Amino acid sequence: MTPDRTDPERPTRVCVFTDTLADINGVCRFIQNIARTAHSTGRDLRVLTSTRLPLPDIENVVNFEPGFAMKMPRYETLDLALPPAVQMIRYAEDFRPDVIHLSTPGPIGTAGMIAAKMMRVPIVGVYHTDFPAYVEELFQPRLMTTLTNMTMSGFYRQFVSVFSRSADYAERLVRLGIDRKKLVRLTPGFDNEQFSINDRDPSIWDAHGVPREAVKVLFCGRVSTEKNLPMLANIWPEIEKRAQTISKDARLIIIGDGPYRKQMEHQLGEHNAHFLGFRHGKELATLYSSCDLFAFPSTTDTLGQVVMESQASGLPVIITDEGGPKEVVRNNETGIIVPIADREGWIETISGLIADDDRRKQMGHAGVEAMKDYSFQASFEHYWQVHERARFGLAGGE
Repeated sequence: MTPDRTDPERPTRVCVFTDTLADINGVCRFIQNIARTAHSTGRDLRVLTSTRLPLPDIENVVNFEPGFAMKMPRYETLDLALPPAVQMIRYAEDFRPDVIHLSTPGPIGTAGMIAAKMMRVPIVGVYHTDFPAYVEELFQPRLMTTLTNMTMSGFYRQFVSVFSRSADYAERLVRLGIDRKKLVRLTPGFDNEQFSINDRDPSIWDAHGVPREAVKVLFCGRVSTEKNLPMLANIWPEIEKRAQTISKDARLIIIGDGPYRKQMEHQLGEHNAHFLGFRHGKELATLYSSCDLFAFPSTTDTLGQVVMESQASGLPVIITDEGGPKEVVRNNETGIIVPIADREGWIETISGLIADDDRRKQMGHAGVEAMKDYSFQASFEHYWQVHERARFGLAGGE
């Protein structure tokens, strides 16, 4: 017998379908944290995915062997998997969720959409990734961008509620054709127990050939052109040169991997840039807090998990005036917002912070204090509340 979703006495069940969970990015960390927090707080949530990549051991995550998997074109560090859709749908039917959450608009998200339609279950999701912007950056032809916009609009318009990670992206979703009444700005949050200024350990650089006393400028994320890394690569030699004129040893630290890495490594081969690849867990937290400032030139991030993690780790952040990250940064207090078109402004801002030890420390400590307001627990409680409302047919948030 199918349980009555309208019975307020019965706890809510949520089934999450996601195409990405094993990759190293903010979206995956968010979904993993959702799964862990739901389990630790006694919420009935299951995360369904399909990947051949290694997954963290999380009790309420179910991985289905892909029917087919291959390296994603132009993203060799990512997998494109075709899931066993029938098997996943049957699992969802046996679980009997009150709400289905579609985390991604890929093959697994599509399987979740079919399951929701078959079971007549309301759909909720997060607009994690600005796919139209990525397509426009990577493939250029306007037709591809238009088709992607149409696909995203058709997908998300079927949801009862759509989470936006920032107010900036809420407006973009409205322009995409999503009813404003369905939109909810998800309370920002991150794992503020993992990332801390107290993890600083200069000795970690010995294994990477980076002098302990050097001023380290960090970027962490996907190493790809849609993160606007060509701009950072182009200005770094001038920043390094200006640092040398004041006897500062400046090093650019890149954590992550992606299709632009080889080209960026070649371009900066003689300019004190260090590419560390993927890093995880405690090591990642220690690397964060052992740097000196964070440069994030992306214009396509819906929020920028790494921007919050950096501030919690005691790093002043330099970000653009486009996208979601500017909403979790206090300009000239915890970081500096620089117009993306102002190339000289980027050079001067990064060079100025490299030169000013006291200002870096002051802004870093301000960031640590500011990030105390962004607990993941608060974000999760808001997330769960919206799903409970969706269960009873209520769109958006209160």
